Amino acid sequence: MRKLRSIVVGMGLIVALSQLFSCAPKKTQQEEAPVLDTVVEVKMPELRYGLPIDSFSLEMGKVKNNQYLSQILNARGVGMGTIDKIARKSRDVFDVRKIKSGENFCILSTRDSVPVAKYFVYENSPVEYTVFELTDTLGIYQGEKEVKTRQRTAYGVVESSLWNAMVDNGQDPMLALELSDIFAWTIDFFAIQKGDRFRVIYDEQFVDSVSIGIGEIYAVEFDHYGEENYAFFFNQNDTLSYFDEQGKSLKKAFLKAPLQFSRISSRFSNSRMHPVLRIRRPHQGVDYAAPKGTPVKTIGDGTVIARAYQARGGGNYVKIKHNSVYTTTYMHLSGFGKGIHVGAQVKQGDIIGYVGATGLATGPHLDFRIAKNGQLVDPLKVKTPPGKSVAEENMPRFIAFKDSLIQELQKIQWDDLDQILANSN
Repeated sequence: MRKLRSIVVGMGLIVALSQLFSCAPKKTQQEEAPVLDTVVEVKMPELRYGLPIDSFSLEMGKVKNNQYLSQILNARGVGMGTIDKIARKSRDVFDVRKIKSGENFCILSTRDSVPVAKYFVYENSPVEYTVFELTDTLGIYQGEKEVKTRQRTAYGVVESSLWNAMVDNGQDPMLALELSDIFAWTIDFFAIQKGDRFRVIYDEQFVDSVSIGIGEIYAVEFDHYGEENYAFFFNQNDTLSYFDEQGKSLKKAFLKAPLQFSRISSRFSNSRMHPVLRIRRPHQGVDYAAPKGTPVKTIGDGTVIARAYQARGGGNYVKIKHNSVYTTTYMHLSGFGKGIHVGAQVKQGDIIGYVGATGLATGPHLDFRIAKNGQLVDPLKVKTPPGKSVAEENMPRFIAFKDSLIQELQKIQWDDLDQILANSN
């Protein structure tokens, strides 16, 4: 009996232990090594001009007429001694005397009850700026704002002028000048007529979400007198230029100089001592010294629009209109070339006159001038267009490029523009 009791007690103990272990919770691998992710959000400072503006109080302003840097800073508590050091130290970076009225500036000051100016930022242009540190270091450095581009499509129908067509369609009117420059050798924009129409693919540039102008123009279709004129901005051998749909250049090269000369005796200047009058006045041309009678040639194809004499000025002179953008003038001539009269058509290299010393001149020379859109420019800085068509080896790439842009242009149907024109009549 005693042996049987021992067996029963032993069995009961085994059952009890098995129940105990079967009821215990099983640990999973995740429960044994729990992982907790902690995310810490870090707020990045807002930067402007490369400075953390969250830490400062900002004052935006515009330079007033006849206002100098010293007046702006001194009114904000910057001492004249510090201002003098800034002016002298900044000469190699930015001459403070070139600060112009109407330009923007920003002053960054501490957020104290009595603000202390720490930085003065002058915006040289919509993109460039100069930072003046008003701390002990008095550092001066320049920077540039980020320029963002957005691709745009413009189109319109001419009612009175291309400029007005841009304005009427809510587009930047400066686009009209860009188109006249692109088609300068193809279309006379002084002769465009009502019903001429255009469509363009181009970039618009933005700084701080504000438009600052036109960027690259990639493709243009201009329907003039019912004739389609195309322009495509194509990269050929690392040179970007405009070509028509056949790959021919839209630019024609000017001659480097209108004559064979011995030296340049006077350059383009806005303040030159006149050799005869002995007073300072602008000389907006280039003087080429050469013997009397040296042939003077037109630098490009065009039409003679003036052949006259100025006793107190350029003496015998010829003016040639090359296109709707460029005109050239040749002055102090001793005589005119054969067949040179108002209305005459001339070809590049034609002799239009001979070097002389007529008018106000101390010796024989040619006073040569170039006007672009009516504004005299330095002839030595006018970039001569390449004038080369697309090379044979580049034609497959050009054709693919051109065809893709034409498809984009044709997404604006002429029928839509016809309806616009019909509604305006």
